[in-house]
Amino acid sequence: MTNQTMRYCQIPLQSYLTVNQRNKLTLRLHAIKNVVLVRYYSKAVRIFYKDSINKLAIIQVLGYKVNIPVVNKPKETLPVKKDINNELQAYKRDAIISLVGFVGLQVLKKFAPQVYTSLNIVRSLFVLGIARNVIKNGLKGLITDGQPNADTLTSTAVIASVLAGKPESSLSLMTLSNVAEMLTIYAAERARKHISSLLKLDQQYVWRVEDDGHEVKVPIETIKVNDVIAVHTGEKICVDGKVLSGNAAIDQASITGESNPALKGQDDPVYAGSVVQGGQLTILVQKVGDDTSLARIVHLVEDAQARRAPVQNFADRMANMLVPISFIGAAIVYGTTRDWQRVLNLLFIDFSCGLKLSTATAISAAVATAAKQGILIKGGNYIEALADIDTVVMDKTGTITVGEPKIVETHTAEGVCEKEMILLAASAEIHSVHPLAVAIQNYVEEQGWKVPDHIDSDTVVAHGMEANVDDFDGFKGGHIIVGSHHFMMDREVTGLDNFSDIETMPGHNILYVARDAKLMGLIVINDPIRPQMKKTFNQMRRHGIDEIVMLTGDSEEVANTVAHKMGIDNYYAEILPEDKAEIVNRLQKNGHVLMVGDGINDAPALAFADVGVALGGRRTDIAVESSDITINSDNPIKLMDALELGQNTMKLIRQNFTATITINSAAMLLGALGRINPLVAAIIHNTATLAVVLNSSRILMGKDNFFNK
Repeated sequence: MTNQTMRYCQIPLQSYLTVNQRNKLTLRLHAIKNVVLVRYYSKAVRIFYKDSINKLAIIQVLGYKVNIPVVNKPKETLPVKKDINNELQAYKRDAIISLVGFVGLQVLKKFAPQVYTSLNIVRSLFVLGIARNVIKNGLKGLITDGQPNADTLTSTAVIASVLAGKPESSLSLMTLSNVAEMLTIYAAERARKHISSLLKLDQQYVWRVEDDGHEVKVPIETIKVNDVIAVHTGEKICVDGKVLSGNAAIDQASITGESNPALKGQDDPVYAGSVVQGGQLTILVQKVGDDTSLARIVHLVEDAQARRAPVQNFADRMANMLVPISFIGAAIVYGTTRDWQRVLNLLFIDFSCGLKLSTATAISAAVATAAKQGILIKGGNYIEALADIDTVVMDKTGTITVGEPKIVETHTAEGVCEKEMILLAASAEIHSVHPLAVAIQNYVEEQGWKVPDHIDSDTVVAHGMEANVDDFDGFKGGHIIVGSHHFMMDREVTGLDNFSDIETMPGHNILYVARDAKLMGLIVINDPIRPQMKKTFNQMRRHGIDEIVMLTGDSEEVANTVAHKMGIDNYYAEILPEDKAEIVNRLQKNGHVLMVGDGINDAPALAFADVGVALGGRRTDIAVESSDITINSDNPIKLMDALELGQNTMKLIRQNFTATITINSAAMLLGALGRINPLVAAIIHNTATLAVVLNSSRILMGKDNFFNK
C-alpha cells in the first residue's frame, strides 16, 4: 500500500438539503480524487481526504453548480423553545376553572334544577370556552395536516356532549385532561432538565492570580485564556485548564460521570463544572465560556433533544392511525345503540397521548441520564440504535489499551547513542497525540532532555511520522522517519536486517527510527491493557453482543497477543483508516455495528458505523466530530452502560406501547358495552397516559434503580 496522509476541510452550508440531495452531493464529492469520507453537520459539511485534493472542485460542488437544487429549511422543523412555566400555569388555570365549573353545575343541578335547565346555552358556551384551545388544535389537524389527531377526537367529544345536552360531561374530561397534561409536562420537563443542576456553574466570581502573586476576586466573565486563577476547597472550577501548582481531590462527575474523586497535581488537566473537594489549585486558563467541556456537554444534550429517534416517528404514525379507530367505533356504537353516553365513552379515550408523550419522555430521559454519567449521545436515534447492536469493533491503541505506553528498552545501530536516537524521534513526534509518540515525549521529559526543533513534519496515518531536523548539541540531524517496520520498507530504509535477531516480549510495540533512509535503531514500547476491559467484553456478551472485533495498525504479532489475551473473536492488523471503514461496512452486511475509537485514523470507521463511540480523555477532536457518542471517562465499563441504557430504554418504550394499547382498548370495550360512564372513561384514559409517562421518567432514577427493575 502507498503511504497516505489523512486531512480534512470543513465548509459552511448555507442551506438545508434533504436526505436524497445529501446522497447525491456525497456521490459527487466522492468522485473527486482522494476524497475518503464526507460527513454532514447542521450547518457545515466536513470532507476527509488523503494527500491533496482539488479544492476548487469541492467549492464548485458545494456551490451547487452541478445541478443540485437548494431547499430552504422548513421553519416547522426548527426546535422551538416553549415557555414551560406559562404552559403549566395555563393548564393549571383551565383545570381549576373546569373543576370549579363542574362542581358548581352539579350543585346547581341538585338544588335548583329549573335554573340549571334554563342555563343550557350558558353551560354549553362555558364548556366550549374551556375547550377552545383543544377545538382549535383539532381543527388545525384536520385542515393543516389533513388527518385527525388526539385533539380532534377530544374536541369531537366536547361538541358531541354539547349536542347531547350534557356539556358538564365534557367538563370532567377537560378537568382530567388539563391535570394530566400539567403533570405530563412537568414529568417530561424534569427529564429534560435533570442534569441542569449538575451542569450549572453557579459561580459568579473567581480568584484571579495577579503577576505579583496576589489573588483578586473578579467576575467570571472577565477571565480570559492564559489568565491564572486559584481554586480552593469547596469551590467549583469554572474554566478548562492545566494545573500549574497545588494538589487537590476533584469531583468531576459532571464531565466523566465518575463518582470517585480524581487526584490532580501539576500539569494535570481540569474541567469546568468540577468541584474541589479538598486542597487548592493554581490553574492556567485554556478555555472559557462556550469553549469549555461543560458548555459542549450542555450544547450536545440540547441538540440531542431535537434529534428524534425512529421509534418516536413510529409512535406518532401509530397514534395517528389509531385516532380514526375511535371515530369508527363511536359511529358504530351510535348506529347500533343510539346511546350518546356510550359514544362519549369512546370519544373520551385515545391512544395518541400515551404513545407520543411516553416515547418522547423516555428518549429525553435517556439522553439526560447518559450525560449525567459522562456519556454524551448526539441524538435520540442513537439511543434506539444502541438497542440493536450485535457487533462491537474496537480500536486497539488507546482504546483497548490504556493509551499511556512506556519505553521499556531501546536498541541502537553502531555509532548511534540512545539519547541521539530518542531526541530525533521526539522531535519528529512532538506534535503527535498518538500514545506511542506520547511515550517518547514522556521519556524525554523524565530524562530532563530538551527536544530539538524540527523544520517541518508530516503525519502519515497508520504508518508514522516524517520530519526534517537540524543538527543540535553535537548530534547530526537530517530527514527523520519514525514508525512501523512496513513504513521503513515503504521508505526503502537500509539496515533493517541488523535488528532481525532481536527478540521482544509478545504484545509490545516496536517503533523504528531512521535518519536519511538509514536505520538508527528501534524503541520497544509497552502499552498495558485498559483495566476492566476484559470485564466489559464479558458483560457485552451477556447482553447480546455476538462478535467483538479488534482493528489496529500494529503488527500481526502484537494484535494476535492482545486478541488472545482478551478473548476477542477476530482482529485485523497493520491496516489503514480506509481499511477500518471498509471492514465496518463489511460487518454491517450481517449485523448492527458499534465502532469504538479515539484517534484520527478511527474517524472514517466511526462515521460509517451504525453507532460510533469516541472513548477516553485522550480522544482527538476529529474522532469526537465523527462519532455519535462521546464518553468522557477512560473507564470502559461506560461502554456497557451506554449499551444497557439503549436496550433498557427500548424495552421500557415497548412496555409503554403494550400498556397504552391494552388499557385504552379495554376501556373502549367497556365503554361500548355501557359498563362505564364518560367520567370513568376519561379517568382511565388520563391515568394511563400519566402512568406511562411516569414510567418513562424512571430512567432518571439511574442505573442502579432503573436497570434492575
